[in-house]
Amino acid sequence: MKSLRLLVLPLLAALFAALCLSAMPQAQDAAPEAAPAAPVALPNVIDVRVSATPDRARLVVDLADKTEFALVSLSEPDRLAIDVRAATFSVPEPSGKPAGEGMIADYLVEQVAPDRVRTTLTLSGPAQVQQAYMLDPFEGQPARLVVDVIPATADEFAANVARDLAASTEPAAVASTPAGGSELPIATRPLVVIDPGHGGIDSGAETTGGIKEKDIVLSFALRLQELLVESGRFDVALTREDDTFLRLEERVALARTNKADLFISIHADSFQQPEIRGASVYTRDEKATDVLDKVLADNENKTDVIAGFAMPQMAPEVVDILLDLMRREMRHQSFMAAQAIVHQLEPSVELRRFPVRQADFFVLQAPDVPSVLVELGFLSNADDMANLLRGEWQDRTAGALARGISTYFDSLTTDE
Repeated sequence: MKSLRLLVLPLLAALFAALCLSAMPQAQDAAPEAAPAAPVALPNVIDVRVSATPDRARLVVDLADKTEFALVSLSEPDRLAIDVRAATFSVPEPSGKPAGEGMIADYLVEQVAPDRVRTTLTLSGPAQVQQAYMLDPFEGQPARLVVDVIPATADEFAANVARDLAASTEPAAVASTPAGGSELPIATRPLVVIDPGHGGIDSGAETTGGIKEKDIVLSFALRLQELLVESGRFDVALTREDDTFLRLEERVALARTNKADLFISIHADSFQQPEIRGASVYTRDEKATDVLDKVLADNENKTDVIAGFAMPQMAPEVVDILLDLMRREMRHQSFMAAQAIVHQLEPSVELRRFPVRQADFFVLQAPDVPSVLVELGFLSNADDMANLLRGEWQDRTAGALARGISTYFDSLTTDE
């Protein structure tokens, strides 16, 4: 019965269509066919910039509009080829040496097909793409393709070459690396604690129009949490998820008690000079007055801080040495995290001059958790204020921050 129904229904549908057509006015028979869709205009490649260090390299391609891109690893000699779908290029210096010395020996930009512009990076040693993403135009800046490159072993590079060769003779189109994601998945999920500054009775900075820092940073922190969770690479907690007041020591204690792998405090302050603007990232000032005792709970002692490292009856001077070593390592890791975040913020948002900074912020005093404080901008600056209230700016900046967090943890795994 079911098979008969499947045969009858198409026949009835065809008969109904024929009857409808026969009832239509004859003028309809001469209706012109729909014109084919106009081909999509491909953008121009405006500029290409390559920077390199022994530990990291970056390619930035400026484009008249967003487009597709593709990546491939090539050997003999070792190269990375990055293609964009583009009709033309007007790069001022289509070949040359990168800014800085390290992983990239030279680069070449060329039109390899009517719809394809290729940038070839000649490598000084084995390397791999850590992440690649396309940015929308913003604040007068063109669309941008950003490709981050890090060292690889010879075996890793050979495997990438073999994979790409097997996939196709042409680079396959790829999607942007999602915010918080990476081409280098990490084995375990670190815990990231995000601290939206202020809250409750503490509004933080406030404009004459009643816009409060505590509300802006909470909205941003929730978006950042969402991106990090979506990446699948991190466990994420917030010190506050609503308009709650927390003392500074409570924020630090939450990160320490839960053994966070990274603590990020989010702020957007005001300054007496309204021309000052831009994002920045702070770590603890190594010359700051030591306020370790303020961070520790009232009944906690130094041995508690290094629990798991100290042996019973360990001499106080040995405990002090271990604690000092721990704090030095945390400062080093905090600085690495700040650099990674700024590296990702740089092509995406306005930054302050010398954006990696040091200060004696209380929330950065945890002796056993890498900690940074991100100043998104200044409520006292009109341009920053407009950005802080725009959802598109928040999304772009949260995405850059998520990528910075991801690259920081990538650097820990590659150093192991």
